[in-house]
Amino acid sequence: MSTSFIYLDNAATTRTAPEVVDYMLPYFGEEYGNPSTVYGLGGRAKKAVRMSRDIIAKAINASSEEIFFTSGGTESDNWALIGAAEMLKDKGNHIITTSIEHHAVLENCEYLRNNGYEITYIQPDNTGRIDPEAIKKAIRPETILISVMMANNEIGIIEPVAKIGAIARDNGILFHTDAVQAFGHIAIDVDAMNIDMLSASGHKLNGPKGIGFLYIRQGIKMDAYIRGGGQERRRRSGTENVPGIAGFGKATELAIDNMETEQSRITELKNHMAERILAEIPGAVINGGIGDEYLPGILNVRFDGKQSETTMIMLDMQNIYCSAGSACSTGSIDVSHVLKAIGISDSDAQTSLRFSIGRYNTLAEIDMAVDALSGIMNGRR
Repeated sequence: MSTSFIYLDNAATTRTAPEVVDYMLPYFGEEYGNPSTVYGLGGRAKKAVRMSRDIIAKAINASSEEIFFTSGGTESDNWALIGAAEMLKDKGNHIITTSIEHHAVLENCEYLRNNGYEITYIQPDNTGRIDPEAIKKAIRPETILISVMMANNEIGIIEPVAKIGAIARDNGILFHTDAVQAFGHIAIDVDAMNIDMLSASGHKLNGPKGIGFLYIRQGIKMDAYIRGGGQERRRRSGTENVPGIAGFGKATELAIDNMETEQSRITELKNHMAERILAEIPGAVINGGIGDEYLPGILNVRFDGKQSETTMIMLDMQNIYCSAGSACSTGSIDVSHVLKAIGISDSDAQTSLRFSIGRYNTLAEIDMAVDALSGIMNGRR
């Protein structure tokens, strides 16, 4: 579908797929029933929720009873960290995470630190990879939770969560992963990866905004996160967002069905973009890397002496959209904590741009974006 702009910020959010929009529409109109009611209209809404729960559970090799719908990844991260800490406070007060987590994890860890918990932040290497052995060495008798993201939202590194999960399992410690960037883009198996809790969000895989889920392995007895009407098996009360849940299920189905093809196609686009940038723009350097250990669609590049904010404005003037890091830090003058953690100086981090390629990007768009970028960097525009 043609547009008047080139959108290369799919790690921030994605366009809701037309198939998903069409699937959601009846639940805004004639199928507007409340799933908690017993008559037919409510029953059809309840069925839509159940179908999406089944689709999502199957996508990560979980059971439907382990999927709890939330408002998105941030809420899921909040629930996982605060819920686990409260549940296990009599066992210990130590949590292990990493310095490159999303702020939804980092700020909850800071909140817990201010309330008597001890937090260990594991540093990555210069590619962004977290060493499972560093996690293992940080474990103490009072360690109750390990939280490591599956894939980083700024540089795209895919972390060795299966190995980290195995370490947690061997030591009787809960393991949570923020899979917001990974879900729907790479294969996930909560059993094979030894995952106890997993966060995901609909709008990162061409689904609607305002809907996510938290996977909680059966047997983990966390208290209710929101109390009230008893929805989500009495753990997260509130009338269900039926259109959002239905759309999330449809988006998941589309993503899983097309994952292998899209991985290959998007990787080719990313590699093509990287090759052209490195060949045509002197001083350009990839932050992290672009190999198989990175998500197909994320490319983070720094440009010698060119401030990212200025470059983004110049690209915006040509209707080309990218970002200088995570969407949640847009407008902030703070240097990316992820780039700093992998050893990039403040000055270099301030010249870095993130291009994230998605389902609706084409080779022609990539070439037009690189043409514009090359023109800016080489002083032609």
